Amino acid sequence: MSGWNFADVWEEIAAAAPDRPAQIRGSRVISWRDFDRRANALAAHMLAAGVSRQGKVAAYLYNAPEYLETYFAAFKAALAPVNTNYRYETDELYYLFDNADAEVIVFHAGFGPKLEALRDRLTKVKCWIAVADDGAPIPVWATEYESIATAGADKVVAPWGRSGDDLLLLYTGGTTGMPKGVMWRQDDLFQVLGAGGNALALIPPLETPHEAGVRVRTGRAGDLHLPPPSSLVAACPLMHGTAQFGSFGALTGGGCIITLPSQRFDSVELFDEVHRLRANSISIVGLAFAAPMLEVLDANPGRWDLSCITRIGSSGTVWSHDNKQALLRHLPPGAMLMDSLGSSEAVGLGGSTSVAGAEATTAQFLVGPNAAVFKEDGTRVEPGSGERGLVAVGGFIPTGYYKDPEKSARTFQIFEDRRWSVPGDFAEVNEDGTIKLLGRGSQVINTGGEKVFPEEVEEALKTHAAVRDAVVVGVPDKRFGERICAVVDTTGSDATPSLAELAAHVRGRLADYKAPRELVLAPVVRAPNGKVDYKAVRAQALEALGVTAG
Repeated sequence: MSGWNFADVWEEIAAAAPDRPAQIRGSRVISWRDFDRRANALAAHMLAAGVSRQGKVAAYLYNAPEYLETYFAAFKAALAPVNTNYRYETDELYYLFDNADAEVIVFHAGFGPKLEALRDRLTKVKCWIAVADDGAPIPVWATEYESIATAGADKVVAPWGRSGDDLLLLYTGGTTGMPKGVMWRQDDLFQVLGAGGNALALIPPLETPHEAGVRVRTGRAGDLHLPPPSSLVAACPLMHGTAQFGSFGALTGGGCIITLPSQRFDSVELFDEVHRLRANSISIVGLAFAAPMLEVLDANPGRWDLSCITRIGSSGTVWSHDNKQALLRHLPPGAMLMDSLGSSEAVGLGGSTSVAGAEATTAQFLVGPNAAVFKEDGTRVEPGSGERGLVAVGGFIPTGYYKDPEKSARTFQIFEDRRWSVPGDFAEVNEDGTIKLLGRGSQVINTGGEKVFPEEVEEALKTHAAVRDAVVVGVPDKRFGERICAVVDTTGSDATPSLAELAAHVRGRLADYKAPRELVLAPVVRAPNGKVDYKAVRAQALEALGVTAG
């Protein structure tokens, strides 16, 4: 096995181009030299706190330079970074940090009150580091991030060294009811982002990660060829694989990551920054971002010079053909819209590219070079057969789910004497070899790239005094792909709860995006065995709402 490690390569890029910008947010410009030295200081602080080899470092942060600095520091110290969904509420956060065995939590100070309620229960945490956040106080039990990073430090290597086996954990809802930590070896992730078959490539390569790595491993980093820098705007959250992995690829090519000044996505701000900084590429998650982007471009023709844009990349949810066509009319000739079919545990399942005059059809993807579609018996679906199967990807794939061997065995399967990642996406294979994505076999609702499990929301709804029974389904949404609809039975109750009341009730227990956006008051349709008939309930909801099935 090879042993690529991101820290090794990024350190050499910092040595080769120290004055080049590595990260920009608003008026903040962090050079590669400072990116490296700040991460060194952070790594040294974590090691001094007594963390263990491959101890988990949770990044509970909005998009900001500190996010990638935290990951760089973890890589340097051979610790395993862990993403954290900042929309989670207290119980969800506890589950994540406890399941991940977090030893370090780096967080924006505004999240302090939520963490305060959990601190006594998180007995494995050895180090709390707080990033300044719009006047929110730094908790007395945490160390201020900037006081650590500003001092800087020379190269830090943990006593146990580094290797390509060092892990990154990417927590995802996946196809199970609770978040699972996808375990990526750094070497595998490095290879899949730079060794071909990468449907998440968001910028033209400056020098591929593999080439950069070879120079590092052969001691020729001094002649590392770094063409004029490219830049990627991480418009979607770095807590998701789309922006995170795209950023890794950009950094490993010697590029610059731009994060927006605001903590919430704003299309006007996005294009202001693209115009101001002459950004080359943008990372988004489907229509939740692309729809408002198109709206502001249509409303402000000619306001921004977008001639610098070469690519906009998306992954994690369906991106409609109509939106792509309309966006391309605002972009320069040759600009590409890259739509990736993949997941946290399966990078490179497939992809589609749209350019002016050759827009790809929604949910039609070219199969990645290491991907295939398999039937349940382990044989491949033949092109044009009309049969459906599960999309799988081989090659460089995760080692499994953290502390979940049963789920790992179900997702990472052996076909044709080879190990594959099979995340649960059903598809048909067209005669030309492209695939038509059909969706997940489970009842997971994908709303704006966030995966919502109906059972979790249903249980929250059922704790409301007026709710006798509840089922949650996804209904079509032009912007978010799907929105959550609650079908609620109030039989026997004197009260008739409103959508606003039930949504607020759910938000008190779960993340905001899990709250219902539609409500149908009706008896729940169940099969003779007592199980919910989700297909029938969804049809019931669509009819009641007057919505056509997507």
